[in-house]
Amino acid sequence: MNTTTSTTVGTKLNKTFYDRQLLESAKTRFVFAKYGQKRSIPKNSGKTVEFRRWNLFDPNSVMGGLEEGVTPDSQALSQTAIDATVSQYGAYVEVSDLLDMTGYDRVIADSAELLGEQLGTVIEWITRDEICSGTNVQYANSKSSRDSLLSTDKLTVTEIRKAVRTLKNAKARMFSDGRNPHFICICSPEATYDLQSDVNWQDVSKYSNAEQIYSGEIVRLYGVVFVESTEAKVFSAEFQLSTAVGSTTTTITLDRPLTAAQVAFLKTAGTTLSIGNVVNLSIDPDELEVGATSITLTSALEAIPAAGVAVVSEDAGAQGAEVHATVVFGKDAYGIIDACGEGAMQTIIKPCGSAGTSDPLNQRATVGAKVAAFTAKVLNDLWIVRIEHGVSA
Repeated sequence: MNTTTSTTVGTKLNKTFYDRQLLESAKTRFVFAKYGQKRSIPKNSGKTVEFRRWNLFDPNSVMGGLEEGVTPDSQALSQTAIDATVSQYGAYVEVSDLLDMTGYDRVIADSAELLGEQLGTVIEWITRDEICSGTNVQYANSKSSRDSLLSTDKLTVTEIRKAVRTLKNAKARMFSDGRNPHFICICSPEATYDLQSDVNWQDVSKYSNAEQIYSGEIVRLYGVVFVESTEAKVFSAEFQLSTAVGSTTTTITLDRPLTAAQVAFLKTAGTTLSIGNVVNLSIDPDELEVGATSITLTSALEAIPAAGVAVVSEDAGAQGAEVHATVVFGKDAYGIIDACGEGAMQTIIKPCGSAGTSDPLNQRATVGAKVAAFTAKVLNDLWIVRIEHGVSA
């Protein structure tokens, strides 16, 4: 029996099944990526797509009326161009020949599912972070900045109504999809928990029987459809000291490694730290690395209490409170771009022995997943309101 041929044929026959597993896993994460304007870049057309929109004419310029018999000057058309460049994302796992012999098909299927979950989350985070990058911010409870927000400054129906007012004044387009016109709100489960305590919150069971709803939709209120996402943006850069800090030290050791996002934030000019009661400590950006478990300060500290003291950056709210971002937006507020319509994922399976001389004993197979080309881009910042707020413990 030609086992090499059988393995190759088996892989091809199951390829469709593997792709389906991958996409179904990732699909559960698509909330932010679901509502953007979708564009594709044709093959061999570069990595960048340009969005263009006409700028509105100023009504004040013609409020004076026409002068009898006089032709007025013409108006100039103008456009705003927004460029977006796609990137690739991918990951893979190796499967040994021993594991191959004891359960190859199941390992491949499970690996595809895990990779789908991983890359689906990546697509969500890319889209979410772009949506949350705008300057159209509303701080809960009439606070003036993120670092003044407390956990008691929760999301309320009043905050949602304010956001709707802002969108309407900006002439934001509403979604319809065969339903009554509406805006979309994406919020975290913690935000939903607080909203459900509001007396103005509608009973979900009554609404859900009224018409078909989006996947993950929880309620409709004041012309806004609420969709819950576990990947909603949370601003927090709080750590704890893993060891005591002695007098004159310039290095603080953290309880967990720094992520890429945290390093990027900490390297932002003017960012400072607070440790216990010591505030406005300056950081040496040259010493910051992804995965590092320590931060170097530009000047020495006095003695700090033992391990467990909070280390907080300005990316958090007051007193280190977590700040959640709830976004309310209109149609075409942001775009989702992929190359050739292939921004969804694809699986890449390499059976044992396919690597040639780099795997001389046929010991390794791999299953990988790749996003061919993807990015997200805000198209109209005024059509997205980011409500920053605290949440209940």
